[in-house]
Amino acid sequence: MGLITALLLLAIGYLLGSIPSGYLAGRWCKGIDLRELGSGSTGATNVLRQVGKGPALVVFVIDVAKGAAAVLMAGSLLPGHDWIQVLAGLTALAGHIWPVWLGFKGGKAVATGLGMFLGLAWPVGLACFGIFLTTLTLFRIVSLSSVLAAISLPLLMAASTDGSAKVVVALVAMALVIWRHRSNLQRIVAGTEPKIGQKR
Repeated sequence: MGLITALLLLAIGYLLGSIPSGYLAGRWCKGIDLRELGSGSTGATNVLRQVGKGPALVVFVIDVAKGAAAVLMAGSLLPGHDWIQVLAGLTALAGHIWPVWLGFKGGKAVATGLGMFLGLAWPVGLACFGIFLTTLTLFRIVSLSSVLAAISLPLLMAASTDGSAKVVVALVAMALVIWRHRSNLQRIVAGTEPKIGQKR
């Protein structure tokens, strides 16, 4: 394994993750800075609330693609090196959460995390997405859906693979998503977390 190739893949993963799709959607569609509105996140949920359904869907797809691309590129250039794929996915998550272009203030990594796990183990990624959609349908709360999907992730990964690298990254991703949603969890407990269709 070439050390330079591995480091380059990690750098590319971060740069892919840091593509500010949500921020650009706010600027281009409404001339607003999402970091100053709603949750302050540049993710698809805040785009949905502040900009609209169409831009939010585009942002969601792009954010998923960022995570998947980082993992698949690493797997293509360094096949058989699970840890490099995992680290490339994690750097994409880091780029999405802490984008260099936006003063290190980005999104909550749910869509990019989904893309990462679709690249690493697509059945697990689809199962988590199914849990997300089911919870969202029942409760109409995006943050709750995201957290429950994240909690299920390491369990599903452990049940579907013997690769320790993928289980470890599932645990890390779960911790990141929960940490990024800590204020949402407080509002859920208090009964003040907005549902789909409500603005903050």
